[in-house]
Amino acid sequence: MSATARRAGIGAFVGSTIEWFDFYIYGTASALVFDKVFFPELEGAIGTLVAFATFWVGFLARPIGGIIFGHYGDRLGRKKTLVITLLMMGISTTAIGLLPGYASIGVAAPILLVLIRMIQGIGLGGEWGGSVLIASEHAPKGKSVLYGAFAQQGSPVGNTLSTLSFLAISQLPDEAFVSWGWRVPFLASAALVVVGLFVRMKVAESPAMAHLIEKREVAKVPLTEVLRTQPALIALGIGACTIGLSATYFKSTFALSWATTSLDFDRSSFLTILLVANITQIVVQPFGAVLATRMKSWSRAVSLMLLPELVLMPVMFLLIATENYGLAMAGVAVATVPHCLYYAALAGMLASRFPAHLRYTGISLCYQLCGTLLGGTTPIVGQFLLNRTGSITAVIAYAVFQVALTLGCMLLLLRRPNHEEQSAAPRSAAADAVPA
Repeated sequence: MSATARRAGIGAFVGSTIEWFDFYIYGTASALVFDKVFFPELEGAIGTLVAFATFWVGFLARPIGGIIFGHYGDRLGRKKTLVITLLMMGISTTAIGLLPGYASIGVAAPILLVLIRMIQGIGLGGEWGGSVLIASEHAPKGKSVLYGAFAQQGSPVGNTLSTLSFLAISQLPDEAFVSWGWRVPFLASAALVVVGLFVRMKVAESPAMAHLIEKREVAKVPLTEVLRTQPALIALGIGACTIGLSATYFKSTFALSWATTSLDFDRSSFLTILLVANITQIVVQPFGAVLATRMKSWSRAVSLMLLPELVLMPVMFLLIATENYGLAMAGVAVATVPHCLYYAALAGMLASRFPAHLRYTGISLCYQLCGTLLGGTTPIVGQFLLNRTGSITAVIAYAVFQVALTLGCMLLLLRRPNHEEQSAAPRSAAADAVPA
């Protein structure tokens, strides 16, 4: 690995970790405390459902970020957009930590919460595509999946930091936790962003993007062109991202709320269960990229990763329902393995199917629209099904459907042309010309 490529991978990982930490702490807070702070007049399951709705607003805004930053990322370069998205996410997250609750400013509090959450969503919507490409487009031929996994690894690490922060403050008495304790992770984001900016400013522009700019081959309006030329690819990409996004929210948002309100788990116990699952993901996830890189057939690799999840996802919910701490921990940790292996390989596989001049916009649309339509709605749909049926069975069926959808769409996606092979030569040629 060259110094430039290594720096790109580290920059993608650090920046992605910070952005996902910011995004995940909102999900955890919405499951544990936002109903009390911002929606105190809505009691019980209805308050939780509304809190989850504000959580989804971030996903609703993510395609907007993907479109805006995809446009500039495909025209002006990946690096510039990544600096802006990191600042947007850090400032908005810190603002949530400073936001007065309903008791202080009334209905203005939830309105401001939703507006700030939208800014968060726009920032993350632009971050993911650029972070994946700044790493994968520095990769040697045949290793784009492996390099793209640097950015993907930021998700479980950010999730783990989020869980650790809330696990620490959950030791506070309930009154202190609700009044000020939950704000600490949000305020800590300000310091993390400074670190992230320092690392990210040292990353070189993507060689593939530098080549396009030099040859004046950038798209005039990437969004229009990708929708006109690649509509089927966008649809398959949305489906292929599904369980890679939603599995985390089945566990860390829906299941956290379900276990601590409907079942006999206290806040600290289930956060510890999630922490073990997150650590499992950090350790296991890179092997997904290694497996996909070493196997000649990506389709076979994807099948090996996802087919076990059709069984393990239902088992996870059933073991949580036993209300046994050890069984629940085992169920959540084991069910994490298949989708985290797949998540590591997802970014590189998806990026390889788009030509370089449309790649930022293309993969951002797939990932962020999936987040809006399927990933971010997971806690809302899960809570709705649970409220409506009074049983976890309907939620299990929905989870199995998402796994099957992901598998089918990715297998179809991998039948499409691989543009990574076509762009390898110019990428290698440009690498020496791009200053570190």
